[in-house]
Amino acid sequence: MDAFYAAIEQRDRPELRGKPVIVGGAGPRQVVSTCSYEARKFGVHSAMPGVRAKQLCPQGIFIAPRMEVYAAVGAQVREVFATFTDQVEPLSLDEAFLDVTGSRALFGDGETIGRRIKQEVKAKTQLNVSVGVATSKYVAKVASDLRKPDALVVVPPGQERAFLAPLPVSRLWGVGPATQVHLERAGLRTIADVQSRSEAQLVAAFGQNLGEHLFVLANGLDARDVEPEREAKSIGHEMTFAEDLSQADEVREVLLQLSEMVGRRLRREGLCATVVRLKLRHPDFTTLSRQRKVPPTADDLLMYRIACELLDACWSGRPGVRLLGVTAAGLVGNAAPVQGALFGTAVKKRDQLLAAMDAIRDRHGEGAVRHGGEKRHTNPWGPDGE
Repeated sequence: MDAFYAAIEQRDRPELRGKPVIVGGAGPRQVVSTCSYEARKFGVHSAMPGVRAKQLCPQGIFIAPRMEVYAAVGAQVREVFATFTDQVEPLSLDEAFLDVTGSRALFGDGETIGRRIKQEVKAKTQLNVSVGVATSKYVAKVASDLRKPDALVVVPPGQERAFLAPLPVSRLWGVGPATQVHLERAGLRTIADVQSRSEAQLVAAFGQNLGEHLFVLANGLDARDVEPEREAKSIGHEMTFAEDLSQADEVREVLLQLSEMVGRRLRREGLCATVVRLKLRHPDFTTLSRQRKVPPTADDLLMYRIACELLDACWSGRPGVRLLGVTAAGLVGNAAPVQGALFGTAVKKRDQLLAAMDAIRDRHGEGAVRHGGEKRHTNPWGPDGE
C-alpha cells in the first residue's frame, strides 16, 4: 500500500489531503512510522527520528497512529487478495506476497491479475496499492517500490539481473546506510557492480552471511516460496534500524516497546506464551536467537525482563544492533493451567491491571497508557523522551 497509515488519515480527514502528514511523534526519542508523499518531498521518511522530521518539515502535521483502523483496512485489502489466490504471505498490515501461479488459467497472467488487484483495492478502500510482478519475492518487492505511488511494474522471466543491474546497492534488502558505505568503499555502487563479483569474492570481502546474502539477491536468485498464513505458532514483532543502536538503554527501550506489542496481541487473541525468544542482528548480518521457557504468560513486563536477560547473556555492547525482535512462542490458550505460586493473588491483580490498560488503549489509543518504572517509555511509533 502507498503511504498506508498517512493515506488512511488523508482519506478519513479531507482537510489533510495535499498536506504533509506524518504519522508518529515529533519528540527527540520518537520515530516516524510513515508519512504522506507531500512530507517525503522534504526528506522525511519512516524510521526517522521525529525531531529530525520536524526540522526538515516544520509545517508537517504529526498524527498519533490509529492501529485498530489500519488493521481493519488491512483486512479489507487481504479480502481482495483472497479472491485471486489462497497463496498469500502477509508481511505487515499493508504488504504481502501473492503466488498467483495457479490462478493464471482463471484470471490471466501476472500483469492482468496485478491490474485487477489495484482496481478492486481502490474500489473497496479508496486507497492506492503498488504492485510488482516477478518470478521471485525479492524482485517483486523491488518492482513494487520502484515507481510509487500507484505503480504496476512487471519484470519478465529471465530479465531479473538486467532489471536489477542499474539500481543502487541501497535497493538490496538489508543494505542500510552503514552497509552501503561499506560496499561503496569497496567500489560497489550499483547492483551491477555486485553482480560482477563471484560469490567467493563477496564472501571473502564481507563475510559469510553478508557475502552470500548480497550474491543471492543481486543475481535475482531468491528461491523462497510464498508461505501462506496459517494458525499462528508464535507471535512476534521486530524492528530494523536505519542507524545501528549502540547504547544499552536504547536497546532496552526498544525491547520494552516490542514486549508491549507482543503482550497486547497475545491478550487480544486469548493466548499465552510458554517460550520467550529474542532475535538480535549485528551490522554484518550475524543473527543471534536466544530463548527461554516460562510459565504460560501474556504479561508485557515478564517478557521484557526475560528478553533483557537474554540480551545481557549474548550482547556486551559491541558490535552495534541492526535488528531486534521479541517473539512469544509455544502458544497455549489463556485458560491453560498454570502452576500455583505463593503470590497467586499478585498475579491475578497483575492480569486485572493489564486488562484495564488494554481497555484504556482500546478507547483512547495506544499511547494513552504505558508501563512506568523505566528511565524512558515507549509508544506505538518509538521511544518517548525523558
